[in-house]
Formats: sequence, structure tokens, C-alpha cells
Amino acid sequence: MLSYRHAFHAGNHADVLKHSVLLALLQYLKQKDGGVLMVDTHSGAGLYRLDKEQALTSGESLQGIHAVRQAAANKPDKVPEMVQAYLDMMTGLHPEAREGELRHYPGSPWIMQSALRPQDSLKVFEVHPSDARLLERNVAELDNASQIQLNRKDGFTGLKALLPPPSRRALVLMDPSYELKHDYASVVSTMEDALRRFATGTYAIWYPVIGRQEAHSLPKKLKSLAQTAGRSWLHTTLSIGADGAAPTAESQRGKTKMRASGMFVINPPYTLESGLRESLPWLVKAIGLGKGQGFTLESGEGR
Repeated sequence: MLSYRHAFHAGNHADVLKHSVLLALLQYLKQKDGGVLMVDTHSGAGLYRLDKEQALTSGESLQGIHAVRQAAANKPDKVPEMVQAYLDMMTGLHPEAREGELRHYPGSPWIMQSALRPQDSLKVFEVHPSDARLLERNVAELDNASQIQLNRKDGFTGLKALLPPPSRRALVLMDPSYELKHDYASVVSTMEDALRRFATGTYAIWYPVIGRQEAHSLPKKLKSLAQTAGRSWLHTTLSIGADGAAPTAESQRGKTKMRASGMFVINPPYTLESGLRESLPWLVKAIGLGKGQGFTLESGEGR
């Protein structure tokens, strides 16, 4: 079953968290000259329109990127550095945002390709037929398309052949839809294998915070893997909560059943925790709805 399409959810609160963290990781890794292998195990279409039917149907970007941009515009001198870098990236990729309108939203592979240097490479995986075709078409128009390898196969399996990378530097983003319950187990088994093959890589795992036991257990299992491997880790969640008002047709726009999501990073840069500690309270104020809004942040050292 492959029914999940990220076009309905592009730019929502989960993307704000995921892509803010992803950009911070990319910026840190680029401080050294050595080439970086970037991998996105579940890429989607790569680029999304926020002014077209799919995004407008859900309206989730209203309580995501649009709310963040509005909050930043209201008090530009108060925007945390990490959030400002995320917003600057949006403007850099889509110049129309300078005029106040954001019609496009970049998915994870689009953010990663924008960070490619000549010495870097990007491997992307997507099995959904429609999204894979869109991704292929979008990548073909890029100037750096030769540095990007598209794979129409399962990213969990495909990652194994890429580790360890010749450069001994890698950033892997793992963000399946979790549409299928076994995705949670696949994340854990894939990470266990990845740490055996290449323990020093940077691994970023996104997951939904929902009422499912597998979702509740996932960060605990990832923490155990990191501790067993003697690697440092960071875990954060961001919740927009709910406003508690009786739902109406209009009030449902911009809302989503998923109210929170998390990021688990193995081998995070030392700068990430301080950046999140500054940014998360600001993001909660910018996109929080009411009861249940908030964030968590914890970390652990390796051996």
C-alpha cells in the first residue's frame, strides 16, 4: 500500500522541525572541506506547490511555514539564528518569497541538493511511482543534477550498499511516512545495521508523535542503539497542541490530526542542542495552538 503523498502535508509543523534540524546539520558538515555523502531514504517529490489543490486541501502549511514567516515578520529582531537560517534558505531557493508570497516548499532532497558542493554527492530513494516521476523531473532541471542519484527502490535496503562512504563522512535522513506499522521496526533494524557499517555517520530520524505504541517506543529504541554503539545522540519533539474550539469547516483549515513530531539525531554536532534550545520556545509561540503545545529536548554523550 502506497497511498501517502507528502504534497498534502508540505510545509506543516513537522516539516518546520525536520528541515530546521536538517539545515543545521548540513551547515555544520560543510565547515570542513572533505566531501559528504548525503542520503535521503524516503524522498517524496522533492518540491511542492503550496498554492495548489493538494496543499490547499489540507491547509497544514498555515500552521507551519506560513505561521513561522508571519511571526518572523512581526518581530524580525527576535528570530533565533537557526530559524532565520531556515527562512533564509526558503528565500534563497524561491525568490518570490522576498515579495511576501511563498508558492513553493522544498522537500528534504531539495534542501540537501542546495547544500551540495563539488566534492559532495546526494543519493535519494523513492518507491511511490507518481512521486518518483515528479522527483526525476524536478531533479533533471537542476544545474547539479549530475551529483544526484535517483533510486526507485526501498531506501531502507538501499542504504546498506552506501555505507561506509569513501569520504568517511555522511549525513543520512530517514523519514518514512510510517504509513505501515513495520516502518518503525525497519527504522530500528536499518539504523542498527548502519551503525555497524559506519558508526561515525550523522543520522537524522524523523517520526510522528501519535497515539501508537510503535511511535512511543521508537526514540527509546534509537537511544538504546546509540548508547550500545557508544555514540552521542539528541532527541527533540515539537507539539503545536490544539486550541480546544469546536471544529468548523473554516477552523479545520490549517489543522492536522498529527499534532507533534520528533527528530532523533545520532552523532549530532555540538552546536545543534544550543540552537534548538534557543529556537524551540520561539517556534512554540509562533505555531502553537493551545492545550498540549510545547517541546522536549534531551541528549546523551557517547563513549
